[in-house]
Amino acid sequence: MTETYAPMMRALVAAALALATATLMLVALNTARAAGALAIGSCGAFGEAYDFRTIDDARHTAQTKCQGDTCRVVATVKRGCAAFAVDFANPCGAHGWGKGPRLGASQNEALRSCYRDGGKECVIRTFFCDAKG
Repeated sequence: MTETYAPMMRALVAAALALATATLMLVALNTARAAGALAIGSCGAFGEAYDFRTIDDARHTAQTKCQGDTCRVVATVKRGCAAFAVDFANPCGAHGWGKGPRLGASQNEALRSCYRDGGKECVIRTFFCDAKG
């Protein structure tokens, strides 16, 4: 009876090894691509980049995506999150941004920063988390 199950056991072991290898490859890919950046400009303009191999690549992409002459990179993250908030009533007025290890904290900091800047109805305009953020 044991000889009848041997081919099935070999197939199960091979499948388990293939699954383990695929899982390790996905973990390595997420770890390798763990850089992000946030660029902001006037009147609610923004550019974001995440899951890049390097901070420099993320900075360049965020800057390129941001529409406007006043755009500048304000935050870079490595396995973290960033958020950008603007005053809903006046998007060309108050704004703020935040970054941190978790999304909620990043969004809260962006909103606090917007209100400190004089915003009356601050809302999150964009946010992202990079890899394990």
